[in-house]
Amino acid sequence: MFGARTDALVPTRRRWLTQRRIEAIEGYLLASPWFLGLAVLTVVPVCLSIYYSFTDYEIIREPSFVGLKNYRKLFTSDDQFWRSLGNTAFMVFLGVPVHMVVGLAVAMLLNQKVYGLPFYRTFFFLPSQISGVALAYLWGWMLHPQFGLTSIVLKLSGVQAPNFLQDPNWVKPAFVFLGTWGIGATMIIWLAGLQGIPETFYEAAQVDGAGRLRQFFSITLPLLTPTIFFVLVTGIIGTFQIFTQAYVITNGGPNDATLFYALLIYRHAFQYFNMGYAAALAWVLFIVVMVLTLGQLKLGRRWVYYEAERTDE
Repeated sequence: MFGARTDALVPTRRRWLTQRRIEAIEGYLLASPWFLGLAVLTVVPVCLSIYYSFTDYEIIREPSFVGLKNYRKLFTSDDQFWRSLGNTAFMVFLGVPVHMVVGLAVAMLLNQKVYGLPFYRTFFFLPSQISGVALAYLWGWMLHPQFGLTSIVLKLSGVQAPNFLQDPNWVKPAFVFLGTWGIGATMIIWLAGLQGIPETFYEAAQVDGAGRLRQFFSITLPLLTPTIFFVLVTGIIGTFQIFTQAYVITNGGPNDATLFYALLIYRHAFQYFNMGYAAALAWVLFIVVMVLTLGQLKLGRRWVYYEAERTDE
């Protein structure tokens, strides 16, 4: 009795290297190139930029710590900072709503059941795939005051074309108009939102005698609020980063009318080689965009209407 084996009374130890953990390790190993790229190309530069924003760093010399000097100069004695921020804000408050309205209008047209619909959708989407530099050169030619296509068409109509790219009063509206050329990507998002609205809602509204305008404001817009919110947030973030058109077409002119914030950062970083000051500018831009985004997320709870909330009710 006392010599019997007691192995059955000893709890078995679980293997640490289980199949699930083996699969997890293999997954992390396969994803390690991405993690390495994220660390080297994103995390490390971000951390360095925080440090450089508190230094006087001109690339050819070692950075020297100056504390809040860059930020004090930025807010107190740099007129170009406020001018570039104002120019960018103009594009945000005018350009984003215009692009949203135009994109939604085109998406609603392309949501109709007509012959050749795939062709029309492709036709409106393709311009958004043109390179930013190529698009800038194209519109720089089209808006030329003498030889541009826009000026020629206006002259044939009996209208004297303004100097879009050399008049400070016209150049920013011209850039807003230029931006409508690339609404194809936004149009796809609008179209997806429109096609996610059940047809039964419109059928019920027609039975109740609601017209097209009433259906738009009572059905389409409320159910599109998640799409509106997404397009609004991404549009504001993208507009704060506007750079290519201003750099290629006007290089910030005339009279700094197109000196947008991203272009100002580029000038200090790669033309004046003032990396410390450019890093401070970049972090101010990050804070501005983050505050605006968080504000929209907070306000969005009051007007964004999700389908899941409707079904839960």
